[in-house]
Amino acid sequence: MNEMRKLTVGKTGSRAPFRTRLFAMLLLFAVIPTVTVTLLWTGVAARTLSLFSARSAWERIAESGEQTVRIVGTAPLTPEQASALSRHQAELRESVQLARRFDFVTGRSMRLVLIGALLVVALVALGASRVAGHLSRQLSRPLDELVGWTGLIRLGRPIPAHAQRRGAPEFEVLRTGMRTMAAELESGRQQALEAERAEAFRESARRFAHELKNPLTPIRFAVDRLRRSAPEELRDTVEVLAEEAARLETMAKSFAQFGRLPDGPAAEIDVAELVTRVARHTVPERLTLELRCQPGLPLVTGYHEPLVRAVTNVLLNAVDATPTGGTIAVTVGTPENSPPDADTNQVVIAVRDSGCGIAPDALEHIFDPYVTTKPGGTGLGLAIALQTLQAHRGTIEVQSNVGRGTTMTLRLPVTA
Repeated sequence: MNEMRKLTVGKTGSRAPFRTRLFAMLLLFAVIPTVTVTLLWTGVAARTLSLFSARSAWERIAESGEQTVRIVGTAPLTPEQASALSRHQAELRESVQLARRFDFVTGRSMRLVLIGALLVVALVALGASRVAGHLSRQLSRPLDELVGWTGLIRLGRPIPAHAQRRGAPEFEVLRTGMRTMAAELESGRQQALEAERAEAFRESARRFAHELKNPLTPIRFAVDRLRRSAPEELRDTVEVLAEEAARLETMAKSFAQFGRLPDGPAAEIDVAELVTRVARHTVPERLTLELRCQPGLPLVTGYHEPLVRAVTNVLLNAVDATPTGGTIAVTVGTPENSPPDADTNQVVIAVRDSGCGIAPDALEHIFDPYVTTKPGGTGLGLAIALQTLQAHRGTIEVQSNVGRGTTMTLRLPVTA
C-alpha cells in the first residue's frame, strides 16, 4: 500500500490530493447555490416587509386628522356630530398605534430572517461537508487504490490478493477486471520469456550439434580403420573409442533434433498405429506392455517423425524408470472426464509405468533442457517431447508418486 501511495504521489506532483479537490468541488456545488438562494430570499423578504411597513404614512394621516378635528371642534356641533368626531379621533390614534407596533415587529422580523438565513446556510454547509466527505472517501480511496495497481502492473509486481472493499460495487467489478488483466499480462510475460528461453536453448543446441558433428566423421572413419588393423591387445581400446564415438553421435543427433522445429507440410496421422508401432519397438521384453487403443479415433494433422521421436522419448523414460518385471501401460483414446470448456476434439496418449516415480522437487524441472538424472543422458528427451507437442498446439502433463510410478499424458488436437 505504501508503494501504491508513492506511485500516486509521484504522478500528482505538487497538486492537491484528489480527495481534497473532490471534497472542495462537492462542497462548493452545495454551498454556493444555497448562499445565493438565501441571499435572494432575504432580500425579497426585506423588500416585501418594507412595503407593509406604513408608520410614516399613518403618522401624517394622524397629524392631518388631528388638525382637521381641532378645526372642526371650534365650530358649533350637534351632540351626534361631536360624538362622531370623537370616535373618528379615537380611530386615528388607534391606527397610528397599530402602525407603530407593526413597524416594531417588522424591524425585529428582519433580524429573525437574517439569523434564520445564517442558520440555514450553516446547516446546509455542515450537511454538505459530511456528504462531500463521505462521497470523496468513497470515490478517492478506490481510485487511489486502482491508480496504485496500475503502477504495480507497470512494474510487473503482484496486485494485493485480498484488498479491502471500498466504494460502490462497480469498483469491485473494476478490481476484478484489473486482476484478470494483470494475470493475463503476467501470463503473456512468462510466455514471452519462455519463448525467448526456448529459442536460446534451440540456438545453442543447433550450434553445439554442428560443432560436434564436424569432428565425428573423421573419428568414425579412424575407428573403422583401427578395427581392421589394430593388434589384438588394442581391440578393447578400439571398442571403447567406437562406443564413445557412437554416444557422441547420438548426443549430436539429440541436440540437432532439439534445435529444429517441425517443418514441411503436415499430414494426417493415425496416432493409434504410430503409438502401437513405437511401443512394440521401444519396450523391451523384460517389461510387460499393456497397450489399449480406442477404435475409430480421428486422424491427427501433424508431423510424423517429430511425433515418433516425442512418443519414443516418453517411452524410453518410462523404460529407464521401470525395473525388470514391471509394467508399462499405454492408452490411446479421446478425453475422459474433461471440464465443460475443454477441447474434446483431440487424441490423448497416456503412458503409465510402475517405476520408482519422481520426487516432487524434481517434478517441475523434468521438461527443462539439459536436466537429467541418468548417467550419460543429455536431458533433452522430454524437452524434445514438450517442444513437439507445443508445435502441434498440444500439451504434455505428468503425474507421479514416489515408489508407485509416473503417468505422462500427451494431448494432441485433431487439427494441429
